[in-house]
Amino acid sequence: MSRARVAVVAALLLGSATALPLRAQTSSAAPAYTLDPTHSFVHWEVVHMGTSTIRGRFGATAGSVQFDAKAQQIDIGITINTASVNTGVAPLDTMLRGAEGLSSTEFPQAFFTARSARWEGELPREIRGEFTLRGVNQGLTLKAVRWNCGLNPLFRREVCGGDFEGELIRSNFGITHSLPFVADKVKLLVQVEGIRQ
Repeated sequence: MSRARVAVVAALLLGSATALPLRAQTSSAAPAYTLDPTHSFVHWEVVHMGTSTIRGRFGATAGSVQFDAKAQQIDIGITINTASVNTGVAPLDTMLRGAEGLSSTEFPQAFFTARSARWEGELPREIRGEFTLRGVNQGLTLKAVRWNCGLNPLFRREVCGGDFEGELIRSNFGITHSLPFVADKVKLLVQVEGIRQ
């Protein structure tokens, strides 16, 4: 999957929950955005021994998003390189890439796809899609912490971006190493910026 596709997906992930109904979108006429790889990352947090929080990030993400706020249309596709996981602790990174963790050799990529959103006017407040990790598919909801679109003076093009949050249960994907000493619930923090093409 191209970096452009990942950028668009990230931009669309920035919604927060509202009471408005979900709506599926499939229009191919929606404007396309490419993820800016220097401003689009997936961070994660998991509690260790009930005391402190282990944090890490995936540095290699790519993707695209088609997004039309007025028509309330969205189509997201993001790819994450699982071997790019980085906690700042080399032995932990090696374990996470191994068979008891992300199994990066067998499953080098994770994926997020979505075609439905909860809208508030022209703002996507919540993105509901599917996350694939280690060959397992699970539903994943990303809620916007902030979201904004505007003209970027550097690119002289529209840029949309923000911060999204979500949660997953790692044992649902077959990652059970160190349970229950390391929590099963993983918090996701997604920062994205998409450049309109």
